[in-house]
Amino acid sequence: MTMTRRERIMAASQGGMPDRLPFFHYWRHSQIGWAERECRNRGMGMCWLRPCHVEHLHDVEVSEQQVLWHGQVAWRRTYTTPVGAVWQTDLREPGVGQWHANRSWKDVSPWQTERLIKEPEDYAVVQYMVEHTEYVADSFPIEQAMDWLGDDGVVLTALPHSPMQTLMIDWVGSEGGRIYYHLADHPGIVEGLYRALCKSREALTEIAAHAPAPIVMCGDNLDDFLVSPKLFERYFMPVYEQQAQVLHERGKLMAVHMDGRLAALKDLIAQTDVDIVEAFHPPPMGDISLGDALRTWPDKSIWVGFPSAIYDEGPESTSAFAQQLVQQAGDCGRVVVEVSTENLVSNENLLSLTGVLGS
Repeated sequence: MTMTRRERIMAASQGGMPDRLPFFHYWRHSQIGWAERECRNRGMGMCWLRPCHVEHLHDVEVSEQQVLWHGQVAWRRTYTTPVGAVWQTDLREPGVGQWHANRSWKDVSPWQTERLIKEPEDYAVVQYMVEHTEYVADSFPIEQAMDWLGDDGVVLTALPHSPMQTLMIDWVGSEGGRIYYHLADHPGIVEGLYRALCKSREALTEIAAHAPAPIVMCGDNLDDFLVSPKLFERYFMPVYEQQAQVLHERGKLMAVHMDGRLAALKDLIAQTDVDIVEAFHPPPMGDISLGDALRTWPDKSIWVGFPSAIYDEGPESTSAFAQQLVQQAGDCGRVVVEVSTENLVSNENLLSLTGVLGS
């Protein structure tokens, strides 16, 4: 019997055996039109990331204003607390707030030019914010998406970056080595915020475990150039263990966005209870082949993010690389191909890719 798109993705994610290699496009990167319709007719599924909660900041005043940043119009959001104030400044391309997933017309997220945490004294302010954040369950976004999508794909519960990646990517940043200098020079205050965020997020994990979506996406953007094995063992693995225990008790699958170079971390990743290595990028963008990943992680599903570098070479290269992926995936039943995890895809490349995957 022919499986639905949803059944294929879930079978490949649960250790089952799909009737063919599943593939899908993320709604946040997908065009709507003739090419997309043709590709969905070829078997391409659709995937939505939807939150399971709303956040309430208590005893914190939030304001936003336009400012000039090196001659460019930017947006500055200021958080004022009883222990001080912090702010972040973003550059936003046209389309942000008018298009999907807070992205511009060209699919570019706002770019932080000033991080929330700049100096050691900012940690206490942000920790106050964390300790005064309330998470309230709200399953409507997920229920709505599941109703709209039906069997044409899957809806994932979206969680933010894990605590240390929240610091590395969102609040402190790694540019200029800032987060690493802070960890070396001020480990107490960095770890104090990290522990506060871990404790705060426990409530959010519980909410996700009770949400209706079958898979929970735990943010992150894992790359061993930024996250060393030592950092991964200390700050990531314990969080993944805690999340997985809570999610698995409610029958949820746990996916983690691991879209970077992973060779230095692959053996540690194998030790985690993560069910789905999501956005796995093989060379030329990553540094592990799909075959190596399948051998290293025999108990995990691998969702392959199709490399944008291949798309840059055009439809012929797209088709050839897709054929290689099909051969490497074989009949293991644990692979799902994602059309894109970060960028828009041209009609020509989308048709070329699905011409192989949908045949």
